[in-house]
Amino acid sequence: MSSAGRSATAAYIGPFVVFVGVMALEHTLLPNSQVLYPVRFIAALAAILYFWWGRLDLRPSQPLASIAIGLAVFVIWVAPDRLFHYRHFWLFDNSIVGSASSSIPANLQITFWFLLVRTLGSVVLVPILEELFWRGWLMRWLINQDFEKVPLGTYAPYAFWLTAVLFASEHGPYWEVGLAAGVIYNWWLIRTKTLADCILAHAVTNGVLAAYVMVGEHWQYWL
Repeated sequence: MSSAGRSATAAYIGPFVVFVGVMALEHTLLPNSQVLYPVRFIAALAAILYFWWGRLDLRPSQPLASIAIGLAVFVIWVAPDRLFHYRHFWLFDNSIVGSASSSIPANLQITFWFLLVRTLGSVVLVPILEELFWRGWLMRWLINQDFEKVPLGTYAPYAFWLTAVLFASEHGPYWEVGLAAGVIYNWWLIRTKTLADCILAHAVTNGVLAAYVMVGEHWQYWL
């Protein structure tokens, strides 16, 4: 791989790796605590700014449809729990996927600065770093390791489904709705050919979910 190729790869995966790396360190040093979430936020934001300042196009081609897609994914995310209450069935509550219980301590659930940073992370940060990684890089890299030669939104069945499955695995006990979300976001990239539309849809999903979590005290959705 050329130095330009390595630089492009770093730009797409760097923010995600930084975010997940700090999260892993936090879980190792301070299990069942999210007091270092601001560090995770700042580190990943710095990585995004370092790699993408002045380069990332955040102008969606279909903003209204992207908002609708984001709202639909939110409904898919919470509706099964509201309707069927199966989240503690063994497929969704085991040693592999974990359980649907929040790691946020009670004191942080009423701490303004933490809720503000967590919400900003969910709505602004996570959609950008995840869309860069999953659909901007991985979905193309699985087609051709020189991924920049693959136009955004190129469809290949194995790349589409493997990306969706891996995206689902990231969401632990919510893997089945994570799979549905991954399929929808992948499909939306194929339709729009722009990461900005996927970022907006993802941000809307996370934003409405954040409001649902805090207003209804459904903390189990913030693992």
